[in-house]
Amino acid sequence: MASDLARALRERLGGKLVLADELTDRYYVYEDRLHAGRALAEVLAEALGGRECEVMAIPCGGVPVGYAVATELEAPMDLLVCRKVLIPWNREAGYGAVAPDGDVVINEALRRALGFSDDEVERHVEEALREVRRRLRLYRGGEEYVAVKEQVVVVDDGIASGYTMLAAVRFARRLEGVKRVVVAAPTASPSSLLLLGPHADLIVCPNVRSDAYGFAVAEAYVTWYDVPDEEVLDYLTKLGDAYVPRALGLWSGPQA
Repeated sequence: MASDLARALRERLGGKLVLADELTDRYYVYEDRLHAGRALAEVLAEALGGRECEVMAIPCGGVPVGYAVATELEAPMDLLVCRKVLIPWNREAGYGAVAPDGDVVINEALRRALGFSDDEVERHVEEALREVRRRLRLYRGGEEYVAVKEQVVVVDDGIASGYTMLAAVRFARRLEGVKRVVVAAPTASPSSLLLLGPHADLIVCPNVRSDAYGFAVAEAYVTWYDVPDEEVLDYLTKLGDAYVPRALGLWSGPQA
């Protein structure tokens, strides 16, 4: 039976939202990110109805999830390198995000509450951009993106505020040839899905939990840790030519 939360979200988002009623408002439903990715792929396969797609995973935490999704769907995969604009005294929290091309989205209400000046925001954005550029070099060999399918599925390990995913979706929309953008994550807050609703063609999220008292992506997982560069690179190696930058000759391995 659908919960009040699931019914409310479906009313707001209509046919754009696919969730699992049996997982709504549940905690620790996934053993780890690979398990979450396989569960997400099962729901996605039905939601996509056999239409071809390209998976774009947001590093670092979204990479194991994206790898499992791409493997299960037999889809090509790329990394959509976005980075939170971090709050200096809380390195786990952000108030916006930066896309691979430098496009910035800011949670203006949170920015005002935090009292950041324009100069402070500029410094925080530049820090995020430096990390984006480092990851682009290391994971992809550069900034060039080529979409290989008309439908892009943007994957992360979870969506808390929604601003990193928003930056990613906006970037995917700008890629030549892309006609449909799907948001996919194993877990998300209701507020983030409402933020993303106007920007996505479809949102697939099996585990939606109330954020009335705060929301932590980690609370969907039994095993949780920060994914290091080495693990990201290991998944890219396992993908072989299913990794789009490798298949297009843009990346042959890690760059310093």
